Amino acid sequence: MHGSTETVLSGRLRGPGATLARQPLIVLALAVACLPLALFATVTLPIGPMYWDHYIYLDAANRIFDGQIPSVDFFAPVGGLGYYLFAGWLYLFPNGHPLLLSSWSLMTITAPLMALVILDVQKRSTAIAYGLLLPFLFFSLLPFNTGEFYPYPGSDGFGIYNRQVCQLLYVLAAGLVFVRGWKTLATVTALAMLALLFIKVTGLIAGLVLCLMAFLAGRLPLRAALVGGVLFFAAIGCLEVISGTVSAYAADILSLVVINDTSLLPRLLQAASINFGVVLACCLLGLTLLVSELPVFLGTIRTFIAKPGFAAFSKIADQSFLWLAGFVTAGLLFESQNTGSQAFIFVWPLLLAILIDNYRHKGPSAGFAAVAILAFGVAIPVGATIAQKAARAWIGSVNTKPLEHNNLKSMGAVGIRDILSQRAQRLQTSYVAYRPAYEALAEAGELPSFLLYSDFDFQGLWLANADEVVSAIRAFETANKVRFETIMTIDFTNPFAWLMDRHAPKYIAIGADPYRAVPQPGQRVNEAVAAVDLALYPTCPPTTARLKLLSLYQPALAPGHRRITLTPCYDAFVRNGIAAAP
Repeated sequence: MHGSTETVLSGRLRGPGATLARQPLIVLALAVACLPLALFATVTLPIGPMYWDHYIYLDAANRIFDGQIPSVDFFAPVGGLGYYLFAGWLYLFPNGHPLLLSSWSLMTITAPLMALVILDVQKRSTAIAYGLLLPFLFFSLLPFNTGEFYPYPGSDGFGIYNRQVCQLLYVLAAGLVFVRGWKTLATVTALAMLALLFIKVTGLIAGLVLCLMAFLAGRLPLRAALVGGVLFFAAIGCLEVISGTVSAYAADILSLVVINDTSLLPRLLQAASINFGVVLACCLLGLTLLVSELPVFLGTIRTFIAKPGFAAFSKIADQSFLWLAGFVTAGLLFESQNTGSQAFIFVWPLLLAILIDNYRHKGPSAGFAAVAILAFGVAIPVGATIAQKAARAWIGSVNTKPLEHNNLKSMGAVGIRDILSQRAQRLQTSYVAYRPAYEALAEAGELPSFLLYSDFDFQGLWLANADEVVSAIRAFETANKVRFETIMTIDFTNPFAWLMDRHAPKYIAIGADPYRAVPQPGQRVNEAVAAVDLALYPTCPPTTARLKLLSLYQPALAPGHRRITLTPCYDAFVRNGIAAAP
C-alpha cells in the first residue's frame, strides 16, 4: 500500500441530514446509547447450539460480586476482562439478557477505541470513517458467529470471547491501517493489546502479528510502538502488584497448554478448512496484488540493496499482498484455537485500504475491477453469514414459545419450538427409565448424540431440569431446616449460585470441560470441594464429561458428603453436618 489511502473518498456531503452524515462519532454514540433499550427489560431469545456456554459469565459475575478474582481465586479458560465487563453491565442492567450483556459489554472498550480511530480518520475523509464504523457496529451489535454448527436457526450463545477478540482485532487493524496521529495510534494499540491479552491470550498473539506487520511496513512508528509498549507493560505491572492477576493468569495459561498438548499444524489446517472460502479468496486476492505490484516490489528491493536501511526495508514490506499475508496468518493462528468466532472480520479495514489504494493508482480499470471482485469475495460471505444467521434466528423465533420456569431469572428468557420441547420431555423419560444403559454408553466413551451439546432439545432440557432442581433444593432446605451457602456443579457450567443468591466455592474451574479446561485437582481445589455445602450432579443424560468430572471431584466429596437424589435428573452431594438455616 503506497502513499495516502484517504484522498479518494473525501468528497463533500450535501442535502438533508448532511450535518449528521458528516459526524460518524454521533452515529457511534447513538448506537451505544440505544443498547440500554434492549437491556432494561428481559427479551426472549431463541435457544441455540451450545447455548449454555454463556452461563459461564453468570457464574463468573457471581464470583466477582463475592470478591473472587479470576485466575487468582478460580481457574478460568480465558482472561478475566470479559467477566468483569459482564459483571459491570449485569449490575447496571440486572434484567438484561445474559447473552446480550456478555456480547455487548465489550463495547465498553471497543467503542471508545473506535471513537479515537474515527476522530483521526474523519479529519481526512468522512466516507472512510463510515467505511470503518458501519462494519464495526454491524459485527458488534449482532451476536452471531461466522461458522455453522447446527442446521436449525438459533442464538449463538457460545464462542463469545472469540467474537470479542475478533472485534478488538478489527479496531486494532483499523488503527494500524488508517490512523496517522502517532499519539492516537500508540493509545489505540496499547489499550487494544491489553484488552486482547485479558480476553484471550491467543488474541494477543494475533494482535502481535498485526503490529509487527505495521511496524515493518512503517505504519507503526517507532515512537508510537515504544510509547504503546511502555503503557502496555506499565499496566501489566500495576495489575500484578495490586492483585497478582498477571502471574496467576500466566499459570492458568501454562496449565491449559499442558492439557491441550497437541500439534499446531493440524489445528491450522482445521482453521483453514473451516474458513476455506475466506482463505481461498484472500489467497487469490494476494496473488492478484502480487502480480500487479511486482514491478514496484522489485524496485523497492533494488533500492534496498543499493542503499540498505529501515526506511528502504519498510517500502519492501509496505506491499498490499504482504499486508494481506500477515492478516491471514494472524487470522489462522487465532482461529486454530477456536470453536465459534467472527472469523477474519478484522481483514475488512485492510480490504478498504487496498481498494482505495488500488483505485488511486489504476482508476476505474479492469485491474481495479479484478481486485474489487476478489476483495468483495473476501468480505461479503462473512457479513452475509452473520446477517443470514441473525435473520433466520429472529424470524424463526415466531415458531418458538417461551420456556416456562420459576427460578431461572433472565437466564430462562429463551424460546424453543414445541416439537423440540416434546422431544426433550420424551428423552428425559428415557434417560430416567434406562439410566444404566446411558451410563454404560458414557463409560464406553460415547454420547447419546454425536452433536448432543448442540442439540436444542438438550439445551432446553438442561434449563428445565435446572429450574426443577432449584425448587427441589429450596424444598430440601425447608424440610431439613438447613441452608446451602456454597453450591457447585459437577458439570460444564454452574449458574446455580447466582440463581439462588448463594456462593460458589473458590478455586473450582468454570467452563468445566474436563478434556480441555480442567487441570488435575490439587490440594487447595480438593479442600474447597470437600468444604462445599452442596454439589449437584446432573444425570439426564450421563455423559463422558460428567463422568470424568465426577472422577476428578468424588474423591474429595466422598469422605464428608452423602449422595442423595434431589430430582429424577439431579443427584446431589450434601455435606455432613451442614448448619441449620437461621
